[in-house]
Amino acid sequence: MKDLGPYIKEHKFLQGMSNDHFDLLLGCASNVKFEAGEYICREGQEADKFYFVRHGRMAIELNLISQGAVTIQTIDPGEVLGWSWLFPPYVWHFDVRATELTRAIAMDAVCLRNKCEEDHNLGYEMMKRFAHVMTKRLAATRFQLLDVYGKRN
Repeated sequence: MKDLGPYIKEHKFLQGMSNDHFDLLLGCASNVKFEAGEYICREGQEADKFYFVRHGRMAIELNLISQGAVTIQTIDPGEVLGWSWLFPPYVWHFDVRATELTRAIAMDAVCLRNKCEEDHNLGYEMMKRFAHVMTKRLAATRFQLLDVYGKRN
């Protein structure tokens, strides 16, 4: 298996993070691959990982009774998927599926939560970064729902 260190250090989500924090993150990382159409997670499942997307594309989907699965946002290379691992009860809030062959770095949530608890500076850095991701994700959900329900009038 290739050394994941360079991929983690180059990821834009982690720009400006200290080398010590990179080393801590590397201890929780693994390489993963998803085939087109494969679900990465389902709403309500345990959120035991998050992902740095390296190649491919993922669709975040929300199931609406009246519409079925609606794509809320598409995650491209260089982006991160998942914030549910940060907050109890640690379950996914959306379905996510690969729309094409996708390669990512999976981060073990329990491993990283423990490291954040031991190193509060790391925890603060991760929270700052994920707060930005959550804000973007919630805005995308809002706009998509306005679009979906706006079409019905």
